[in-house]
Amino acid sequence: MLSNIKTWARNLKRDSYALYLASRDPRVPWYVKALAIAIAAYALSPIDLIPDFIPVLGYLDDLILLPLGIWLAVSLIPDEVMAECRANAAAALQRPVSRAGMIAIILLWICGALALAWAVYAHWPRTAA
Repeated sequence: MLSNIKTWARNLKRDSYALYLASRDPRVPWYVKALAIAIAAYALSPIDLIPDFIPVLGYLDDLILLPLGIWLAVSLIPDEVMAECRANAAAALQRPVSRAGMIAIILLWICGALALAWAVYAHWPRTAA
């Protein structure tokens, strides 16, 4: 049973990347592209709709909403396009992970957080003491 769950999770990861690839294919209708981009961005994003630290509900989006969204988008994409994208995604997932990309994303989030903190500090009303 554990091997089935691992295979399902691996296929889910492959399909989420295949959705990204399919969203760039000209044979896919625009509304499916929009759905695929939204689902792939959510699947690959470190930010969740419901934070994982919330008991039970935190993993609900990862376990139910995300697979349903991927299934919906995959079912709307033409079969031959999805087969090509799955093959390309499987090949791409075999490549090594880019540490530079990871560092760039982390630095981008830190810069965003610092800019937000500066904006709040600069515009926060101060009382005279």
